Amino acid sequence: MQALDASAIRRWADACVRSLAAHREDIDRINVFPVADGDTGTNLLQTMRSALDSLLRSNSSGAGTALSALAKGALAGARGNSGVILSQVLRGLAEAVGTASTATGASLRKALLRADELAAEAVSAPSPGTVLSVLHAAAEAARDCASDELGEVASAASRAGAAALAETPRQLAVLARAGVVDAGGRGLVVLLDALAGVVTGQVPEPVLPSRFPRPAAALTTARESGSADYEYEVMYLIDGLAEDRAAEEEAAACLRAALRALGDCVSVVGDGDGLWNVHVHCNDIGAALEAGVEAGRPHRITVSRFADQVAAQADRFTRDRAVVALVRGDGVAELFEGEGAVVLRVADALDPADLLAVLTGTRARHVVVLPGVPDLRSEVDAAVSQAVAAGQDAVVVPMTSPVQALAALAVHDASRRANDDVVAMAEAAAATRRGEIGHAVQEAITWVGRCLPGDLLALLDGEVVHVEPAPGDRIGLARDLVDLMLVPGGELVTALLGENAPEGLAEALEAHLRAAHPEVELVVYPGGLPGAVLVVGVE
Repeated sequence: MQALDASAIRRWADACVRSLAAHREDIDRINVFPVADGDTGTNLLQTMRSALDSLLRSNSSGAGTALSALAKGALAGARGNSGVILSQVLRGLAEAVGTASTATGASLRKALLRADELAAEAVSAPSPGTVLSVLHAAAEAARDCASDELGEVASAASRAGAAALAETPRQLAVLARAGVVDAGGRGLVVLLDALAGVVTGQVPEPVLPSRFPRPAAALTTARESGSADYEYEVMYLIDGLAEDRAAEEEAAACLRAALRALGDCVSVVGDGDGLWNVHVHCNDIGAALEAGVEAGRPHRITVSRFADQVAAQADRFTRDRAVVALVRGDGVAELFEGEGAVVLRVADALDPADLLAVLTGTRARHVVVLPGVPDLRSEVDAAVSQAVAAGQDAVVVPMTSPVQALAALAVHDASRRANDDVVAMAEAAAATRRGEIGHAVQEAITWVGRCLPGDLLALLDGEVVHVEPAPGDRIGLARDLVDLMLVPGGELVTALLGENAPEGLAEALEAHLRAAHPEVELVVYPGGLPGAVLVVGVE
């Protein structure tokens, strides 16, 4: 095919709907960013259905008018962030082709570049590794294609989109941890593949889409992004903002500003011909609608309440149980992985979105979280709350040390009832006394006196019990700390060596316990804990 005419564009739109319908469940299942709500495939499919319905209702006689009809229909029926971006992609194609009766390879190249610009403008804070990255790669490949043949340009864009999709886990950490590619990008590749198929003649028989009226359930929706402080999603179409393009853009900017004062996730995007789609998360529904009334003529208004809990999909979970451990240090991470836990390596801070992606990526109905890193309670609670809201049974076992996490994991039994297993793990963690030896990073007053930067500190259950001036005897202090921890008794000592552990520490502890506490078993692991000399647990 040398050029796309209106008939070819109709075949392409129909192929997009059919392909999205076939891949909808797969795309929904890999939806972990920005929130794992499992509806990106559904949103793309419904948006594209609206676009095709608009095209079939129009009297388009050329490629430009056909693409314009698609863009208008997509904007009017856009669902979610992914649907809004799709509407802007179609708008870019329509604007580039204009009123031309056909779209050539040169037209497609220009169209994809314009679509790339508009889609990027539609997102206030774009992230690498998303649908925008896939679209940008496809547009650049079309631009750089050496041939002006339509089939060559379409195929180059399709191949580049697929390659960029494969790279998304390397660009976005939440995707890498969940082991998936970006869901929105996957949907875009489906559309690019369908286009290449139409151009090269490999198109399935067209099937007209069914009509789907909005059910009552559409008035409750899952949150894709934004703050949980806002309870409603308000969407409407609006026209009549102004008579000329410059004034229209200014009015749209004023409407955006007014809506940002009311909530978040604000989107005000147009089709280039006077129709705009408005989206905001807010609490004051009336104020959001009044802002639209003041700006123009809002219509097709939808107000949805965010679901308190999204029902789990029947095919969402592939296993019953999983244990997720939060750890620092490569050695500790390998240790937990060897025991069957899903590991999230934590650096200095934790992004709740990263933990949420790991929880979702387990594909388990019931997940136990072992936060073997201190000072992460608020971040862990935030991620777990979102997982629970999305229908996953996630529970946090209270702890602050990797040795407590090891003790909990040691008694984990997936054959027990889930609640009984959590109780057993919590009891094991609580019964484990924890000690640590490290270096002071600043001057401070402790329970046992002043410490200076570089001094050795011994902590027992989170409290400083000994300060030894730098450089200090790390092996001697380790022996003293273990003796102190064994005063109330104990049967098992677990030692995790830190990155500052001296050579021979493990052998010195073994010799000391053999002589002073022969009844106690010692297990030593090379933990590689950053900033630590030793972390000890006594059970």
